[in-house]
Amino acid sequence: MLKAIIVEDEYLAREELEYLVKSHSEIDIVASFEDGLEAFKYLQDHEVDVVFLDIQIPSIDGLLLAKNLHKSTHPPHVVFVTAYKEFAVEAFELEAFDYILKPYNEPRIISLLQKIEQVGRQAPKPQHEAASNTSRTVNLVKGERIIVTPCEQIYYAEADEKLTYVYTRTDRYVMQMTISEFVSRLPAEGFFRCHRSYCVNINKIREIVPWFNSTYLIRLHDLSFEVPVSRSNIKAFRQLMRL
Repeated sequence: MLKAIIVEDEYLAREELEYLVKSHSEIDIVASFEDGLEAFKYLQDHEVDVVFLDIQIPSIDGLLLAKNLHKSTHPPHVVFVTAYKEFAVEAFELEAFDYILKPYNEPRIISLLQKIEQVGRQAPKPQHEAASNTSRTVNLVKGERIIVTPCEQIYYAEADEKLTYVYTRTDRYVMQMTISEFVSRLPAEGFFRCHRSYCVNINKIREIVPWFNSTYLIRLHDLSFEVPVSRSNIKAFRQLMRL
């Protein structure tokens, strides 16, 4: 059974969230706190799987607490619960599991709880594995929501100066980071940086089309867009695809 704590200084909001978690999941709420510092002290000695975290709380705010948790050896999944939309980008940068707006929407909470239980708690990766880009999921931003997305659902990424557009079969996500930073979060064995402005999921390639100057265009399953391969990446691409 997954263990969770709630860090929320509003009594009614804390009680409602605890009721929803207990009613719609097997997640065990092992403690609740009104104060960020008290929660941090608790987490020094107790390991949990999920932290439901308000942002505007006494002592240390939720974002600062999340930053400290993010640096820990065994970080829990952090779900921000807040009335403020404007902190969503900062929450994403801390790799939050989700971002829930108050007042609570019960179907939204149920969907979140199902997602948490499906993902469960991933075993923490050793330092050398983390550096080798073996994450199975990546956080994508959609409005104020943070979508925990399996990497295999990503088709390609496109750079636009300091932004990166990420494409799945049905959606486009706008990431507030460079493409190099985004690619560093993907598993190296499944993705190829085919161009300075593009990275492609090699498992989504359906056709390789010869193009001018001995380069290629990549056509993907389900999508009509053609991804270019730059001349500087041709040799590596041919070796990868055994051309």
